[in-house]
Amino acid sequence: MKNLTQVSNTFGDGKVIDACSIFGMMDTSGKCFSGRDITRAIANMHDRGNGLGGGFAVYGLYPQYPDYYAFHIMYDSKEGKTCTEAFLNEHFNVHHSEEVPTRPVAAIKNPPLVWRYFLDADKCQREGKLSPDDYVVAKVMDINTRIDDSYVFSSGKNMAAFKGVGYPEEISEYFCLENYNGYLWTAHGRFPTNTRGWWGGAHPFNILDWTVVHNGEISSYGINRRYLEQFGYHCTLQTDTEVVAYAVDLLVRKHNLPIEVVAEIFAPPLWTEIARRPPEQRELLTALRQVYGSLLMNGPFTIILAHEGEMIGLTDRIRLRPLTVGEKGSMLYLSSEESAIRLICPELDKAWIPMGGEPVIGSLKHPLGQEKVAVAGGVS
Repeated sequence: MKNLTQVSNTFGDGKVIDACSIFGMMDTSGKCFSGRDITRAIANMHDRGNGLGGGFAVYGLYPQYPDYYAFHIMYDSKEGKTCTEAFLNEHFNVHHSEEVPTRPVAAIKNPPLVWRYFLDADKCQREGKLSPDDYVVAKVMDINTRIDDSYVFSSGKNMAAFKGVGYPEEISEYFCLENYNGYLWTAHGRFPTNTRGWWGGAHPFNILDWTVVHNGEISSYGINRRYLEQFGYHCTLQTDTEVVAYAVDLLVRKHNLPIEVVAEIFAPPLWTEIARRPPEQRELLTALRQVYGSLLMNGPFTIILAHEGEMIGLTDRIRLRPLTVGEKGSMLYLSSEESAIRLICPELDKAWIPMGGEPVIGSLKHPLGQEKVAVAGGVS
């Protein structure tokens, strides 16, 4: 088991399972902006957290290294760093590495050492027939399961996650996020339900360029995890949310399914609803339930998924956790509360609450204002 720094403070015995705050904002035209606004937005939902976890994901922040995988790694000891760097040099070509800049924040206690590495996976050719992405996933799993005091928490290209124990605005200050620019940002303020507050267990969760922030409780975690382990994914972080990142990587990248179909797997219609669908839809939805039933995400949830060029919001099929959508020009906002959106964008072109189980998709391929943001209303 990992020995990464665990929070030592006690924030009370209360358990508020419908708390957590999530926020996402994307300029679908591709214009980059700093982390100031998303920090203000997520801080506006401060009461949904309790200081046990906060984090951000940002896309487009490393234009100087666009073709290299950017590994962000937490270390809890010098030995962990030494072993991990030896592993990286053996299996990758490391082009640049440095400590991630931070500043002192009174509330951040005993943080791990955080470094970033820009590397390529050209050495995958000597280790079988794995694609570079599959090779990276395998090596990330190796580090996270076999090397003590070390944890890769971000591994995509031209994107990164920043997270830790604290309120999200404290994590933003600690990692100097006002100095980064990206076209897509997501954020999370955590109120842990069933797991302890520790640096690795904060959101976002990541594999390659996929990240997920989540509000809710996935009661199907056990069967989801066992299914994913058949495909080489190892859930080591003691939290239900981790399965979402790995599941979407499997379904989209490896099984080539569109995100609208993935939504029908994660939050499928009830069997009684499937029976009332037209024949083609009924046949497809039945097949998805039969083939991917073990990836159905049971329990209340709202998630914001992101990867290169796209941001997706999705709730469980009966919408037991909140999600509000806002649009302004080319900007798309997803939030637990509309107030957080209007704090940074008071005059919206449109705001609405999507139906349960229907994904809201913002894409660089279809900028807002040129083509309407996609809201899937079932499989066609």
